[in-house]
Amino acid sequence: MITKIIAALIAVSIIVYSSCVYTVNETQRAILLKFGEIIQADIQPGLHFKLPIVNDVKYFDSRILTLDVKPDLFPTSEKKYVYVDFFVKWRIDNVRDYFVATGGIESRANSRLSQITKDELRDVIAARTIKEAVSGERSEIMNALVAKTNEISKELGIEIVDLRVSRIDYTEDISDSVYERMRAERDRVAKDFRARGRESAERIRAAADRQRQVTLADAYKRSEQLRGEGDAIAADVYARAYGADEEFYTLTKSLSAYKRTFSSKNDVLVLEPDSQFFRYFNQSGK
Repeated sequence: MITKIIAALIAVSIIVYSSCVYTVNETQRAILLKFGEIIQADIQPGLHFKLPIVNDVKYFDSRILTLDVKPDLFPTSEKKYVYVDFFVKWRIDNVRDYFVATGGIESRANSRLSQITKDELRDVIAARTIKEAVSGERSEIMNALVAKTNEISKELGIEIVDLRVSRIDYTEDISDSVYERMRAERDRVAKDFRARGRESAERIRAAADRQRQVTLADAYKRSEQLRGEGDAIAADVYARAYGADEEFYTLTKSLSAYKRTFSSKNDVLVLEPDSQFFRYFNQSGK
């Protein structure tokens, strides 16, 4: 009987102890409530005590959380719409304000934060053109968004760690016009390259023709010089040969003339018999 009483007392003690003790992990933030009213916020990690029934403890994740927002349409300053897909990195900064504003429900906090970031993103994109929103000022947009959303989200006890646009897509009508503009731009660039290519080709061709004429002129000049030098050497050889034996030189020239004149059987030459051309024919019988 005594054993049973002792066991019952131990069991009751354990139940009372477990209901009076609670633990906060390193990855958690906690608040202590008394009949639903916050009496202690931002409880540090470790082992803590509370009154059973009177006190209640609420736990929250202290790590960085991710809000992945569904793509939505946003107007630009040109009154054209783009699809924007973005995500938000956030964490609880003030656990008391977070509990009061959202009831400690993460989905409710995400819903409020999603609406805040969409409203701010809509204002930022509406002040810019499509080109500025897509490429020109992406980093400036993100910095401005983080600063603005942090100001508003403080009321929720939330800190925006980072906000990133993962994708910006054109709507179908804008895509067609953008592709046409890109195609026209590429065509213009291609025509410009072709025109510059033709211009370069004409310059190269003109330079080659000019160089060809200069080369031919130099070659002709050189050939005439060589021909003149050859003729001078030949004339000198002829002159020295003539001076060495005039009669033999005259005979050789006459024989060459006969050979060129009577190269064909059909050749006919009408001259006086005592012509100087037949001088050596007439002397052949002497």
